[in-house]
Amino acid sequence: MQSGLTKKLLVAAVSLSFAMAIPVAGMAGDTIKLGVAGAQSGDLASYGLPTVKAAELVVAQYNAKGGINGKKVELLIEDDVCKPEVATNTATKLVTDGVHVVLGHICSGATKAALPIYKEAGVVVMSPSATAVDLTKSGDYSNFFRTIAPDDAQAEAMVNFAIGKIGAKKIAVIHDKGDYGKGLATIAKGMIEAGGKAEVTLFEGVTPGAVDYSAIVQKIRRSNADAVLFGGYHPEASKIVSMMKKKRMKIAFISDDGVKDDTFIKVAGDKAEGVYASGPNDNSTNPLAIAAIAAHKKAYGEDPGAFFENAYSAALALLNAIEKAGSTDQAAIIKALQTESVDTPVGNIHFDAQGDAVGVGFVMYQVQNGKYVVVK
Repeated sequence: MQSGLTKKLLVAAVSLSFAMAIPVAGMAGDTIKLGVAGAQSGDLASYGLPTVKAAELVVAQYNAKGGINGKKVELLIEDDVCKPEVATNTATKLVTDGVHVVLGHICSGATKAALPIYKEAGVVVMSPSATAVDLTKSGDYSNFFRTIAPDDAQAEAMVNFAIGKIGAKKIAVIHDKGDYGKGLATIAKGMIEAGGKAEVTLFEGVTPGAVDYSAIVQKIRRSNADAVLFGGYHPEASKIVSMMKKKRMKIAFISDDGVKDDTFIKVAGDKAEGVYASGPNDNSTNPLAIAAIAAHKKAYGEDPGAFFENAYSAALALLNAIEKAGSTDQAAIIKALQTESVDTPVGNIHFDAQGDAVGVGFVMYQVQNGKYVVVK
């Protein structure tokens, strides 16, 4: 547990890092190699690029203090486009380059594809955003950790909101057929059915990247649903919401942290108004979150994007574990992650035996006047 003084010093260190040069790969000498893997191009780049910037800021902060145990931290950055088939190559490249720990991946499917490669190499991986339940609860990936709550917690937040707050009685549950979207939707469907207070009037997947989603919108209309729960990402959600508004359908659209991104609002435009989405807990009063966001604005001239606070926290947790362990050995890092608490923008956290962060969760947001705001 860190003291209040330590927290103040950490906030000050983050503030001082505003002026620090952003580190790059290829630093000379003996370094601790922090890999960053995720979508940095393509439709889902808005999810991955904030993680790169978070890592750059945290590494600048550490290196300004002399690194860890006398060694500077080096960044190795790789793009997986959030595609499982690319993520395996990304993981192989990072392992070949001698990475010690990895911040990423971003999407659950890509994470799942890459993890066996890291596990065989003895590399600890921490994601700021991969929420698929089986990543931690299957017991298959003892080297995996995350700073975001899993999809069973997210589905519970969405379902409780739909039924308890909005009063939905008939719910259409749709998804994008992916590991993340379908997995989340399946859990939500089970919770609705088990609760007995609402019925699932439609459960169906859509094809990502399709131009026209009028067929699923028509099915939603015919199902007489008074709310839609969508599991997936913003490209599909923006098209479905726009089509629903065009058809003058006035039912609630409730989605997940794959949609709780400003890119969704930019793409959907005024059609995004009123959309609900679950997202990580609001940390706007956390001094470390305030300082981290200010550091991002100073370094990059703009507000951070999706999962920035979770990524910043993951970078801090990984490097803190290496520092406390005095080693880059996998077992030593895992022990430190599970026994040493660390102050981060998402709170004072440590990790349970399965790899989930203790103390994180989900809240509901709504698009109001072009911005996501917390629903009280």
